Amino acid sequence: MTKTDYNIDVQIFFLRMMITNAELYTRIMNIMSAENFDRKIRPVAELIIEHTKKYSVMPEPTQIKALTGASIDRLGEEEMVEGHNEWFLEEFEQFTKQKETERAIISCADLLEKNDWPTIFKLIKDATEISLQRDMGTDYFADPSARLNKYFNQGGQVSTGWPQLDRILYGGFSRGELNIFAGGSGSGKSLVMMNIALNWLQLGLSGVYISLELSEELTSLRTDAMLTGSSTKDIRKNIETTELKVKVAGKQFGKYRVKGMPAQSNVNDIRAYLKEVQIQTGIRVDFVMIDYLDLVMPVSVKVNPNDQFIKDKYVSEELRNLSKEMGVLMVTASQLNRTAVDEVEFDHSHIAGGISKINTADNVFGIFTSRSMRERGKYQIQCMKSRSSAGVGQKIDLEYNVESMRITDEGGDESSMPRSTGNALMSQIKATSQVGTVNQAVSEAVEPEENKVVADVQSTKLKSLLASLKK
Repeated sequence: MTKTDYNIDVQIFFLRMMITNAELYTRIMNIMSAENFDRKIRPVAELIIEHTKKYSVMPEPTQIKALTGASIDRLGEEEMVEGHNEWFLEEFEQFTKQKETERAIISCADLLEKNDWPTIFKLIKDATEISLQRDMGTDYFADPSARLNKYFNQGGQVSTGWPQLDRILYGGFSRGELNIFAGGSGSGKSLVMMNIALNWLQLGLSGVYISLELSEELTSLRTDAMLTGSSTKDIRKNIETTELKVKVAGKQFGKYRVKGMPAQSNVNDIRAYLKEVQIQTGIRVDFVMIDYLDLVMPVSVKVNPNDQFIKDKYVSEELRNLSKEMGVLMVTASQLNRTAVDEVEFDHSHIAGGISKINTADNVFGIFTSRSMRERGKYQIQCMKSRSSAGVGQKIDLEYNVESMRITDEGGDESSMPRSTGNALMSQIKATSQVGTVNQAVSEAVEPEENKVVADVQSTKLKSLLASLKK
């Protein structure tokens, strides 16, 4: 930004244009601050702000003279040359941004001594991002076809690689949105994100996986297993074969970076890294996976890390803003709280830290699994929130390869539709119950005509279990 000398004569001209054309003032009033004007004419700026707020009209030159002692006259017709309005809007925006930045830098001197970097970043960011609102939005009736094509094709849905999930979302995830997978400790939040990342890489998209919990090497090793279809034990025995497969895939897939960052990093740290990746490597970042939201700290406010509700509210808002700013697919994860341990259906009350992050997110999914389910090669995704579809309450069942940790959608054909959650979920006994596991295994092993006998056996076992619990 080139520094311009906005001396007192220029500032007086700004004020004269405001009182001459009140419509111009209404267009700049959201960034108008009397503090930016020279001390000699600052009372005039203060009067204009206060008078228009209270009476909704611009003060007369005679009022200004009487109350401030300054002579600020309206411009004559010969001075209101065509094109001056646009000049005024551009220059006043530049003037405000420059003055606010100067004052922010001066304020930072004291903050530097206190080492208050979050406040410093916010002051500088707020000052440099000052702008007038010139975007008039979408003319709804003007061109419906172009509007719809823009949404569905240019920035619209990108397939998750799991057809059933795509159908719930009417096509997949969208750029500029925040998507959260919530699960308990050890439920496979990272695995779900790594699998989606690999799906996108196979589509030719490029992206970044940022882990605030796992090391870069472990994250990469898990992706090696998913990509090659091998177990980590087999990879250790045959590193050369793995290297060959990974390098071949690297020529066919999109570009991929895995970055470990310390817990309590903030969104500015993430933004700076993403910008550096784009500058140094030339990669166009299509997607960002952040593992995971609960370990990120906000930039805009200083909060106690233990105040999870407030912390997560600001972090989720900042992550969503980053997603919109960079036009990327953004996926992160969150913990479920202790009340979700014995549940088979998840709702908003089960999210750790409360509903603040759910309110901000565009899509929220619960991961329902257990050791027995994983051993049988099953994962279940439950849709808890979706802004762009009617998928809330629906669930999908995915296949899980225990050896390679690859999660796939084997039931993604057109005839397989996601099932709705509800009382029908009780047909799947909680994973923590051994009776449920045994009964399901028995049920899968028998022919349909034997189901009645099995049902009687199940009923007897269940009654015995309940009787033992009452003792």
